[in-house]
Amino acid sequence: MVSRLGLADLLSASTSGGASCLTAVTDLAPAVGAHASVAPAKFASRVSPQGTYAYETRYDKGVARDVVLIDSKQSQLNRVEEALSAAIVDGHETLVRVPRMVVSYESAEYTDLDLPHRAFDGHFRAGFIDGKPATQNDSYRRIRDANPGNALALLENSPASLVFGAWDSSRAARQGRWRSILVGEIIGFCEAPSGLPELKGGARVDPHGMQVQLTGAALKALAERQREELSKKTFDKVVKAAKGEKLVSASAVGLGGIPPSLETLAGVACESITRSHVLSFAALRQIRFGKGPEGDSACRALLAALALAGLARSDAELVLRANCDLVEAGPTRVVQHERAGQSREFASLSVEDADALLAAALDHAERTAEVVWDGVTLRFEGDPAIGAGAVDDESNGE
Repeated sequence: MVSRLGLADLLSASTSGGASCLTAVTDLAPAVGAHASVAPAKFASRVSPQGTYAYETRYDKGVARDVVLIDSKQSQLNRVEEALSAAIVDGHETLVRVPRMVVSYESAEYTDLDLPHRAFDGHFRAGFIDGKPATQNDSYRRIRDANPGNALALLENSPASLVFGAWDSSRAARQGRWRSILVGEIIGFCEAPSGLPELKGGARVDPHGMQVQLTGAALKALAERQREELSKKTFDKVVKAAKGEKLVSASAVGLGGIPPSLETLAGVACESITRSHVLSFAALRQIRFGKGPEGDSACRALLAALALAGLARSDAELVLRANCDLVEAGPTRVVQHERAGQSREFASLSVEDADALLAAALDHAERTAEVVWDGVTLRFEGDPAIGAGAVDDESNGE
């Protein structure tokens, strides 16, 4: 019978000479069947206004094959972070204790689980603590000065930075560079196109009329009424079009229909789809916390358990994007890779199993290494100018 991953396994792997990594691999399939195409992650392209998909070559049973990247490493990590954030909002008894940093603006607030550079994000650096610049605050300076020789300040203020990676890239010296200990992706085995990408059709029907035309004055007045709701780019486009007395299409403000046309990338048919994740114990063992061999192992095991708690939640919610609804085609294969080619297989972790493991790891780290996890540790007041300067469209405010 396959055993369940326990705290003893994490502690052993987190100790010098322990296992290299833990892998979790799951076969996926389109929800409606193999005949369906899926919508992979789309990337900007210099040669195509529709964007492009990322195709690579991978080996499958010793044969080189084409694959399409359905979900990237960064997207997979973001989904794990979002799953942890949702559990914290829901008041999960253990996860609400995860240390995190919060920056608040007048209309929103963000934690290090939301911001891309985690503890070193520009929103924190530009913020204020107790009315003074955050970069002059001793607690925040200790976080930025953390290093692999002693990362306790990060563990007790922003463990997300250690699990998902962070880079203090704008600092003049002593830049913190932390690789993620958890990585993952979803790929689909397919046939890469040899020429132009296939396109799919799209249309919009307005029951009032396929065209809605207004005078320039009426269109400008409509835009003015909706000014607070429209992006700057859209507002400026409408006002420019409204100059003059002739009738103007109101399509820019969502009125009227759009005739069927081939304008977006088509889906990709995949022979098989694989989701894979790697939790690197080798990377974890490069980090120390000033707690001695036993205490440092306890701290590493705690970070591993936090990663697994987020991963179990993320894997349980296969939400990627429209036209990419997937299901698990089989159980997740969890393997711990030991030294000298040896390995051990474990049962896949349910959310409940992962939560129990995290609670046990936290209790052990508190007793063994005097780790303190009590939720929010630092609150930042966001720079009002940054709060007011956000632009949600691609015009960059121009």
